[in-house]
Amino acid sequence: MAELPIISSQTREAIFAAYESDSGDGFRTHLGASLIGKECERALWFDFRWVTRAKHPGRLLRLFETGQLEEARLVLNLRRTGATVIEVDPETGRQFRVQAHGGHFGGSLDGIAINLLEAPKSWHVLEFKTHSTKSFADLLSKKVKNSKPLHFAQMQIYMHMMSITRAMYLAVCKENDDVYVERVEVDSVFAEGLLDKAQRIIFASTPTQRISSDPTWYQCRMCDHAPVCHANQVNAAAAEINCRTCLHATPVEEGWHCARHDKALNDAQQRAACTQHLFIPSLVPGQQIDAGEDWVEYEFDSGNRWRDTGKNKYTNTILGATA
Repeated sequence: MAELPIISSQTREAIFAAYESDSGDGFRTHLGASLIGKECERALWFDFRWVTRAKHPGRLLRLFETGQLEEARLVLNLRRTGATVIEVDPETGRQFRVQAHGGHFGGSLDGIAINLLEAPKSWHVLEFKTHSTKSFADLLSKKVKNSKPLHFAQMQIYMHMMSITRAMYLAVCKENDDVYVERVEVDSVFAEGLLDKAQRIIFASTPTQRISSDPTWYQCRMCDHAPVCHANQVNAAAAEINCRTCLHATPVEEGWHCARHDKALNDAQQRAACTQHLFIPSLVPGQQIDAGEDWVEYEFDSGNRWRDTGKNKYTNTILGATA
């Protein structure tokens, strides 16, 4: 039987539009522990450097919220089993947070717990996730390390940096409300490797290695950064204009520094960029052939040239146009 079409509704569209308007620009100020398990280091560098703006439809944003709302319910569920669950750091009144590399890497824990039935005397990092039926079945079959490597890496970072040796992963199937529970042991060698990976990405001045040079590779086809990562003259996509894609900006301890203006950059300034913005050359699909104080010129395989002339670079020129 064919699925019935969704009837158009102004209220429905307004609900989703409200989520989209509240979602911001999609840029995170730090490289998150929730992403560090991603295989492609270049994709992580692009995330950190705000190369591509993340845009999600309202329906998907509402689905993300569903996962967040489930967290309070899981805390209540655990407490009803006799567990002691601490959701916020008593010293700050906020979520427990870990950070490294000058504040450029980190994440927030869902909570910590003790008096869990499986191991009453051990403190555990808590990680809550929601899954589709297909994802949940895969999790049951392969366990979290093999089924959800990003979640596994996230827990390893939290355990290692909190000096806690165990984590409890609680997953909820959104279709039938089944719950999967798995305890995970800390692997400090693995966690240190992830921290080294984060440092390598954060302080790299040019894009790090990508997982494949083939744009048809399945991970590339699903990646938001693919249009920029695999850009060429035929398919040229421009990176976002902000301080993090500018060749003058560098991550430093607890912030960012602009060499062009010799000053620290706050979050608002990074997002806005100044009129002297010049792309990191590796983000332009051409060969750099000349440069001045406030411009860089590139040549493409076709012989066409393009001059990057600051924030208004696209007012009179188009990437790949003849100079």
